[in-house]
Amino acid sequence: MAVSQVNLRYAMGIKMIRKIITIDREACNGCGLCIDACHEGAIGLVDGKATLLRDDYCDGLGNCLPACPTNAITFIEREALEYNEEEVQKNIERKKEVAAFKGCPGTASHSIKHEETGTPVLKPQESQLSQWPVQIKLVPVNAPYFDGANLLVAADCTAFSYGDFHNKFIKNHITLIGCPKLDEGDYAEKLTEIIKHNNIKSIKVVRMTVPCCGGIVNAVTTALRNSGKMIPWQVVTISPDGSIVEM
Repeated sequence: MAVSQVNLRYAMGIKMIRKIITIDREACNGCGLCIDACHEGAIGLVDGKATLLRDDYCDGLGNCLPACPTNAITFIEREALEYNEEEVQKNIERKKEVAAFKGCPGTASHSIKHEETGTPVLKPQESQLSQWPVQIKLVPVNAPYFDGANLLVAADCTAFSYGDFHNKFIKNHITLIGCPKLDEGDYAEKLTEIIKHNNIKSIKVVRMTVPCCGGIVNAVTTALRNSGKMIPWQVVTISPDGSIVEM
């Protein structure tokens, strides 16, 4: 099979001076709109910020620029690999395969509205969840439901221990759950971005009595400190038998 001149230069690592995008990570709010606008797959989220993944995926046309709400993307001229359409097509095909076999539509972000029942208090079995997803690692930093939200950050076991968890804690809150013992990494960075870039009114942390649940409290306190914001917050501790032992 013949090797194209572009692929040959790519294999040799030959670079050229050309127009290419640059992304200001400080200005980026992690919304991901530029990812959708880039048909070549040149941009991805890294640590919650838009990042140019490969120089040779960027065609230099700038479809991503008008999609950015914070004007974090601009053009520069610098030494970079030549735009490689063949590699871009391979990347697009790989993404299609992944989407076909491993895609998870359930992670799509959306709000949930419940019908008004006319009763002042809903039955315990009726859901109070107002958004999806709920996992800390899956929720988008810039989701519109964060604006003016009372945030609930809960260890995932708490909902199984406390019988009326929906009415007591989830109601009128945006819910984020996680397990600091089982999940890899620290939640503090993601929570910092959520607090920093949204108008969060209050934060309630619900944890179990087990020591490892202290990790979720530490993540919230670290996020509050790193965000530089003063937001009312409290911690509620649940015992395995479903009792509230501390507020």
